[in-house]
Amino acid sequence: MKLILTGATGMMGEGMLLTCLDDPAFTEILMVNRRPSPVKNPKLSELMVKDFTDLEAYRKKLTGYDCCMYCAGISSFGMNEQDYGYVTFQTTMIFAGQLAALNPQMVFFYLSGVYADSSAKGSIMWARIKGKTENALAELPFRNVYSFRPGFIIPLQAQKNVKFIFKMLNLIYPYLFPKQTLTYKEIVTALSRILSTEYGNTILEIKDLKSIAHQKQPVEI
Repeated sequence: MKLILTGATGMMGEGMLLTCLDDPAFTEILMVNRRPSPVKNPKLSELMVKDFTDLEAYRKKLTGYDCCMYCAGISSFGMNEQDYGYVTFQTTMIFAGQLAALNPQMVFFYLSGVYADSSAKGSIMWARIKGKTENALAELPFRNVYSFRPGFIIPLQAQKNVKFIFKMLNLIYPYLFPKQTLTYKEIVTALSRILSTEYGNTILEIKDLKSIAHQKQPVEI
């Protein structure tokens, strides 16, 4: 499968990228980045896009892909609603809308967050905007759209971009809250399997990702 991945220079995007590179299901991966990534691999290419809201000049390079993992984003810490909404909602929707026009048979995976608010009416700003984005993406003319809501993800040893707080949390969180902890392998395995079999729920919580990732697969003879 041919994959477009955004956010590869961020912490979660980097983890997703490294794991996808190790997954034979993904034969070709295109990173769409605002700044260059140091990761190199024979099945990896990079497209530098300064403005995610204007893909007109890149239409040909973004056509012919099976899926997209949209991992670009920012923390809401210290941001007002207007600025956070522009990056999280408007930019995501414009990017995804242009991609849907180029690849209507694509499956679009959106990196959301645990406790995202599907009603989009709650009091927590980031959760409300994430939920609003999930809802709007579901209306786009892709083959399918899934929003995945991971909790704590165990960092990879090969990751370069891991915040200090996550290194500290990794010492205790997986042992105290194993049901709220995921590995990048679990997430990528789950998304890969959804691509081949699809899944009834379009909002993928931690328990969904774990369940799909650990389902026994038929043995080929």
